[in-house]
Amino acid sequence: MKEIIDTGLPPLKQPFSWAVKASGLLFTAHGPVRTDGSIDTGPIAAQARLTFANLQRAVEAAGGSLVDVTQVLIYMTDVKDMPVIDEVYREFFAAPYPNRSSMGVAGLVVPGMKIEIVAYAVIG
Repeated sequence: MKEIIDTGLPPLKQPFSWAVKASGLLFTAHGPVRTDGSIDTGPIAAQARLTFANLQRAVEAAGGSLVDVTQVLIYMTDVKDMPVIDEVYREFFAAPYPNRSSMGVAGLVVPGMKIEIVAYAVIG
């Protein structure tokens, strides 16, 4: 049975849930979305920080912490941003790090949005 997790982020126009928990697994996806629903389209460091803060918010709302995150998929519009994203990533995660894959993409849903992530966590 799946449980929709209230992350405190506003519903958007697309048909999705911010976080879904089932059988102790958390499935969640995030971008640089502010609590008022607006999207940060500024510098990559700010976008990445907000994106990972939203992930932290979701994991904590599900009863876990970032140490429970097992995999992170990062989508970025410019692979040259990877060093900055890595720097911000280290603000949120410490070794042993979650499994991770990083991909350069042609674009994201909102013009100016530079990062989006998908993450999985095991929450006991």
